[in-house]
Amino acid sequence: MRNLFRFCPLLLAFALLLGAGPAFAAKRVALVLANSAYQNAPQLTNPVNDGSVMAKTLKDAGFDVVDSRHDLSALDTRRALRDFADAARSADIAVVYYAGHGIEVDGSNYLIPVDAKLERDTDVYDEALSLDRVLVAIDPAKQLRLVILDACRDNPFAKSMKRTIASRGIGRGLAQVEPASPNTLIAYSAKAGFTAQDGDGANSPFTVALSNHLTTPGLDVRRAFGFVRDDVLKTTNNKQEPFVYGSLGGDDVPLVPAKVAAVAPTAPPANPQAEVRRDYELALQVGNKAAWDAFLAQHPDGFYSSLARLQVDKIAAEQAHAAAMEKAKQAEAERDRLAAAGAQKDAQAKAEANAKAAEQAQLAAQQAKEQAQKQAAAAEQQRVNLAATTTQDNSAARTAPGGTTVAALTPATSQLDLTKSVQSELGRVGCYSGSADGNWNAASQRSLTLFNRYAGTKLDVKVASTDALDSIKTKQSRVCPMVCEQGYKADGDKCTKIVCRDGYVLNDDNECEKKRAGKPTTAKRDDGQQQQERPARQRAQAGAAAGAGGGQIYCDTLHCRPVARGCRLEFRGGGGPYAIPNAEVCR
Repeated sequence: MRNLFRFCPLLLAFALLLGAGPAFAAKRVALVLANSAYQNAPQLTNPVNDGSVMAKTLKDAGFDVVDSRHDLSALDTRRALRDFADAARSADIAVVYYAGHGIEVDGSNYLIPVDAKLERDTDVYDEALSLDRVLVAIDPAKQLRLVILDACRDNPFAKSMKRTIASRGIGRGLAQVEPASPNTLIAYSAKAGFTAQDGDGANSPFTVALSNHLTTPGLDVRRAFGFVRDDVLKTTNNKQEPFVYGSLGGDDVPLVPAKVAAVAPTAPPANPQAEVRRDYELALQVGNKAAWDAFLAQHPDGFYSSLARLQVDKIAAEQAHAAAMEKAKQAEAERDRLAAAGAQKDAQAKAEANAKAAEQAQLAAQQAKEQAQKQAAAAEQQRVNLAATTTQDNSAARTAPGGTTVAALTPATSQLDLTKSVQSELGRVGCYSGSADGNWNAASQRSLTLFNRYAGTKLDVKVASTDALDSIKTKQSRVCPMVCEQGYKADGDKCTKIVCRDGYVLNDDNECEKKRAGKPTTAKRDDGQQQQERPARQRAQAGAAAGAGGGQIYCDTLHCRPVARGCRLEFRGGGGPYAIPNAEVCR
């Protein structure tokens, strides 16, 4: 539907004219809760101010009901939610905004009233209100159910609460949530597990951004929260990132209907990267494998596709870890069952071995999950920083001599500098051994081909592009394997000489073998002396890490292949476009 509107502007304008009447007739209700005057914790300054701003914003947007309350006890909060549920039954859009303290216990989120007294972790079940109770209140709404929580502040209760069970977790910020009802969105002022800032002014950065974007006429609520996220990142120097959980359908869902005007529809965006970025951020908000698979099917190449694959790897690692945990539990239960039943020793020994193997598999899966999460988080932080810098640069404007305002553009990097940068990055990840001279020759193209092979990308190797540069920069370590000359072996990022113990010599396969009795070794020693005098040459080219030819790779202008067993490479000099510097020498 969205693509149809994008390519058929006249149809879009006609649809807006036909749909204007019913859109304005939608009933919208809102409940605003703000807690500042806590009785058993330090008082907060901003929540009541934030609640007043949001209540005014929603009233000015034409909401039919805006019930604003502040500093409520637990009983009064429950009554307010009960009354609001009655209003939501006849509404198309229901919104609940909460500012104050919140807490996460054992993966569940709770809103804390002003009279809450949380001495033990179990007190939260009696003194606080669960997020599920709020979702029940808005569930009757027909078109959109929206909960906005500015409750991710650093919680003073968590530090003093006693744990009745040592394993019960009390998180920092709020926990990630997946709404069970369709057409439901839950917006956090900070990503799950992180805390939000109150800011230096009378209102929090999150509420200020909400008041600026949430009720923009005709703006889809998901795009509105995208603008809120950009504003908060910029205000907090990338320390706080709002996040939205849940999903909606393909049609736009604005909180305030668009104003119909008889104007020509705007042209589609000229920058394709902006559209790819929006699709990526939408997939990031959904956060499941189906969303990432759909994104990669639409955008298989480029910078954002590399980031998406890291997210897919993270999800796969998390699923593998969950499966390994379940298998370990089953193996342990079977072992305990056989021991309790007095089974035969062979059966118990087998069960014990299975349990240990499952435990080792679980530990390995956990390490893989943590590594995948770390890589995805690092890449995502790099993208956030890059997006914040781009947003700041593009927001600047200059005025032309005639008074016309023109967007200020960042000067384009010259092709020579771009080529040098791509060559330098290819060298950093071990795929290019030449100099970064700006000459995109056959050797440079072959290096990018190797990067595509080992990084799983499909970049165009005929020219050095910004997409190639961005994709290579996402790799934090070596991509192409190390290949060393005869007599040397790969050791990290360098080649070291192979030293055989007494009685052994190095053969043509780069392996130490026992000397044969009575066989002259003068020629071998001469070859060894030549190897000592020859400097170690290393080339960061792709190929098998070990195998035939001592791990060496022979490349011509068409392809690369392992050196045949019993053969080796000799450096003949030269190089450059369509020149082969190495020769394959066999016994």
